Parts: sequence; structure tokens; C-alpha cells
Amino acid sequence: MGSNSNEDDNGGEHNNNNNYHVIDMCKWKVNQERLASMQAKINQNPKLLSKAAGKRTCCIFRVPQSLMDANGKAYQPRIVSIGPYHRSQPRLNMIEEHKWHYLASLLARIQPQGITLETLLESLAPLESRARECYSESLQLDTDDFLEMLVLDGCFIIELFRKVARLVPFELDDPLVTMAWILPFFYRDFLKLENQIPFFILQRLFDISNLNSPRDNKQSTPSLTALALEFFNNILLRPDEVIADKSRTAKGMHLLDLIRSSFIPNDDQVAEPKRMSTPTHVIHCVSKLRRAGIKINPGKDQETFLHVTFKHGVIEMPMITVDDFMSSFLVNCVAFEQCYSGCSKQFTTYVTLLDCLINTYRDVEYLCDRNIIENHFGTEGEVASFVNNAGKDVAVDLEMCYLSRLFNEVHEYYSNSWHVQWASFKYTYFDTPWSFISALAAFVLLVLTVAQTYFAAYQYFDPKKFN
Repeated sequence: MGSNSNEDDNGGEHNNNNNYHVIDMCKWKVNQERLASMQAKINQNPKLLSKAAGKRTCCIFRVPQSLMDANGKAYQPRIVSIGPYHRSQPRLNMIEEHKWHYLASLLARIQPQGITLETLLESLAPLESRARECYSESLQLDTDDFLEMLVLDGCFIIELFRKVARLVPFELDDPLVTMAWILPFFYRDFLKLENQIPFFILQRLFDISNLNSPRDNKQSTPSLTALALEFFNNILLRPDEVIADKSRTAKGMHLLDLIRSSFIPNDDQVAEPKRMSTPTHVIHCVSKLRRAGIKINPGKDQETFLHVTFKHGVIEMPMITVDDFMSSFLVNCVAFEQCYSGCSKQFTTYVTLLDCLINTYRDVEYLCDRNIIENHFGTEGEVASFVNNAGKDVAVDLEMCYLSRLFNEVHEYYSNSWHVQWASFKYTYFDTPWSFISALAAFVLLVLTVAQTYFAAYQYFDPKKFN
């Protein structure tokens, strides 16, 4: 009876607590304005990273903040805005004015053939929705503003390509060519991830305005891809035969992707393999690899610096010129590969390799001495800092990267104790003439000491032979 009474008491207390909470909740009224605000946010589509960002058609992204923090202004256009992300910024107004001048020059040349400004706008209208899907953000531009931007920016790029290729003459005293500092900025700004318009937009404008020669000779005029590769080769300085070959095969979603893809060979030299069955290990820096007897020699591939090999204890790497252009190009290629799931990750892998090899300025000095790096960037310390920042916060799948086999082979060679011990001995005592002389002097001193000890002991034990 007593236990039942206790259960009743406890149950009653529990019910009272439940009633208390119900009553307490009833006292709190839902704020209808807050409820409406929350419902509006639930129904709202994302703007900063739209639903289209996950599609293969989306290829122009805002650079992630983590990469922005590491590489600063490498992603920001310096003098010219292309596309919507940096449009109407006052600091870029100088070139914005010249875009209209270049558009006027183009129209003056094609209007006699019946191609007007209205024709250009009408030709892009059917491509508007497809072009909008190329951007990861929801663009706050109406149709008129969006098409105006595409025509203005696209025609400016195409007209500049034609003038640099001397298909169309520059106007007398054109400051964009007479002032030596401007074109180098164009090379960089045109290859920044946030500063792109879709390549199919450029192609449409190029096809419509390609009236430089009679129609029966149009097949002999360079393609847009060829003009783009020749334009950027003024700074890349690759062999003419490489540019001619890539003009026929290279493709891209925009200019950055086009130039990036032109460094990726068509064969399997830098193809990404199937997932490795064993874990892939990152490799040590240059200084540690040298102590293990691993050498780094310049490769002979003139087509791409991505072709890195390892054989018989020697890493071969084609020379890469590190300067303001290449540093900007590398980090923007990495940013594109980090954001776009539809492309391979060779540049990300290559930058990861450089980040592994370079820890300090001494590593850069060695790579410069071996003609792996041609430094036009700054001090060796500045190059080391750039490489380390370029590889910071970068996601790379080592088991799926094109250098996974190289990473494993170098790691296995480095782990061989015999290699490490013998190489460490040579590195310590024979790496420089002074270390060799010191080692030789120490060896001679050791021999003389042993000889002196021997003769002293011999005389002590057999003194008669010395009488």
C-alpha cells in the first residue's frame, strides 16, 4: 500500500510538471513577424552560392575566402574588369572607357557588311540563360545590362587579340599599346577566375565579327583559340610548334580554363590514374631529399612544366619561370580546380609538389641553381613564401593525383636506410670543396695519429730494433 501511495505521489508530481510546461508554453506567443521572416528565408534561393554552382555548366566562381586569405590580391583584377563580379568599380574605370572606344572601332569595321550593335545584342539574347548559369552567384543584372556587359567585354577582348596579332592595326598613339605597363596587366587580369565571361560568348561574337578578310578566305584566318594562345604566348614564350598544336586541340570553358588546358598534354604523361591501392605519402623538402641522395635535374619537356618524373633516384622537372604573371596564373588555376568538379586537378597537384619541395629560401636557391626555377619574382625567400601560400588550405586527393606514383616512389627511396646513410655521409663531407678539404685533413690527421701510436707502441715492445 505504501509503495502504491509513493507511485501515486510521484506520478502526480510528474503530471503537475507536464502541466506546468504546457501552461508555460501557452504563455509564450509566436512573434508573427519573426515567423514570416523565417518562412521567407526558408523559401529564398541562395544568392552568394546559387543552386547552379553545383552544375557542370557553372565554371566562373568567387574565390573561396580561405584562398583569398592566403594569396591576397592574386585573384583581384588590377586594371580591367571582365564579367559581372568586379563591374563598375571606380578603380577600373580607366580601361572601362577604352572598352567603348574598342567597340566603336569594331563596329566601324563591320557595319559596312550589315553587322550593327543591335545585331551583336540580338545574337547573344538566346544565350542569356546559359551564360547566367556559368556564374556561381545569382547576378543582380537585368537582361539589358547583362547583354550589354557581355557585348562590351567580349568585343574588347576579341578586338585586343586581333590588334596584338596585327590582324587589325592599332590606332595611332593608342595608349593601351604605347604605354608599356598596360599589356602585362591585361595578361594577368584576363586569366583571373573572378574575371571571366564564358568562352561560347566570345566565340559567338568572334564568328559574327570575323569579317577581316573575304568570305572565301575565312578558313585561312586564325581561330579564336589560336588568337588567344598567341596573345598569352607573348608572356609565356612557349615554342611556336607547341602553340600551333594546342591551337587545334585546346578547349576551355573560359580563357583561364583554355590556357590551363593548353599545359595538359593529350597523352597520358600527366593523366590522373585510378585510385591507388596503397596510401600515398607526401615527400620531403629539397634539403632532406638531397641528404637521402635524391637529385633534382631539369627535364627536357618544352610543352609543359607539369611533366615530372622520378627514376633511379633522380627527379626530373622542366624549368618553370616564376614571375608576376606565372604566380597569378598558378593560383587562379588552383582556385578553378578547387571550385569546379568537372576538370582534372593537375595544377593543384603540381603546386602541392612545389609546396612539399620548398620549405625555405635554401630550397629555392638549389632549384634555381639546378635550372628548375627561373626566378623573376623576387628574393628566394619571397618565392618560398609564395609557394607555401599557394599550397595552403588546398584540398588534394593524393591517391587520385597524377603524381601519386612519383610521391610513393620517392618516399620508398627516401625510406631506404642504406641510401640515406651513404648519401648523408657524402652530403656532409663531400658536398662542397671546403667540406672535402676538411674531411681530407681530418683523415690525414687520423692516419698520422694512428701511425705515431703504432711506432710508439712498436718501439716500446721491441726497443732492440731501434738501437
